[in-house]
Amino acid sequence: MKYSFIIPVYNRPDEVDELLDSLTRQECRDFEVVVVEDGSAVPCRDVCDRYADRLDLHYYNKENSGPGQSRNYGAERAQGEYLIVLDSDVVLPPGYLSAVDAELAERECDAFGGPDSAHPSFTPVQKAISYSMTSFFTTGGIRGGKKKLDKFYPRSFNMGIRRDVYERLGGFSRMRFGEDIDFSIRIFKAGCRCRLFPAAWVWHKRRTDFRKFWRQVYNSGIARINLYKKYPESLKLVHLLPMVFTVGVALLAVMALVGAGVWAACPQTAVGPWLMALALAPLVLYSLIICIDATRSARSLRVGVLSIASAFIQLTGYGCGFLSAWWKRCVCGKSEFSAYDKTFYK
Repeated sequence: MKYSFIIPVYNRPDEVDELLDSLTRQECRDFEVVVVEDGSAVPCRDVCDRYADRLDLHYYNKENSGPGQSRNYGAERAQGEYLIVLDSDVVLPPGYLSAVDAELAERECDAFGGPDSAHPSFTPVQKAISYSMTSFFTTGGIRGGKKKLDKFYPRSFNMGIRRDVYERLGGFSRMRFGEDIDFSIRIFKAGCRCRLFPAAWVWHKRRTDFRKFWRQVYNSGIARINLYKKYPESLKLVHLLPMVFTVGVALLAVMALVGAGVWAACPQTAVGPWLMALALAPLVLYSLIICIDATRSARSLRVGVLSIASAFIQLTGYGCGFLSAWWKRCVCGKSEFSAYDKTFYK
């Protein structure tokens, strides 16, 4: 068998149903599916049973240990030459595996990954979140994009790797967040060949509301510092930009409040209004750029407006997590940590 799909799941039976349905529609059929239930309170066993006659599907239920260890659990039981790790909130187009097969036939590699995008059926909030995670104006287009700026680091929503390489590297670490980047870093450190497969893309739901999205990106900021402590060379200039944006927004907000205070105290002077205008102008300009670009991309003004909120959440959430972790780990010397451990999925 050539391919094994490894899918960890935690309390998401409806999403697993959509993912499994998309797997039944794959043009290339040389694969098995390994679903690992990570101690869910709402299991997907019944969903998996409905696909038993249409897929070579293996379902396992284990105690909760996080996505990384659940992927390792599934990999130990998989039979494929290549292991393809997917998040449970993705849906595959029919040509996904054919695209992977064609890329590997053209030029072999040890590990690979593909981009993601929003499906037309996604809610406006999901489309806005997808925009903010993949847009040039938020992430530089390096996540979910079709080009890479430096090395391509596969993410766990759409990651493939040769079985022997996976086993040699010991799979995913015990990091709760950033474990996929940690794995990608170790892939490169081992001298393995890693490529982006632009045509092997997936529809990715991500978070379904802004509160969950904040928790996700906040932990991503923390994870970046945790990774920096393990691999100092992994921290690049681009990783600092959300922190710079966050500090800049905070300073502009203070400047606007000072301007409002001056205006209230001395309405006859123009200093207050000028301070407010100078502070708000960059934020308004950036918001307009986001709204116009997202509206054009999604062909929806509603998504464009929501993308303003999503972009600010994405950048400031990551920036706040980054700053918090930098203070606790680099200044105070604390050990690795994450946030929202009990409420991350709520």
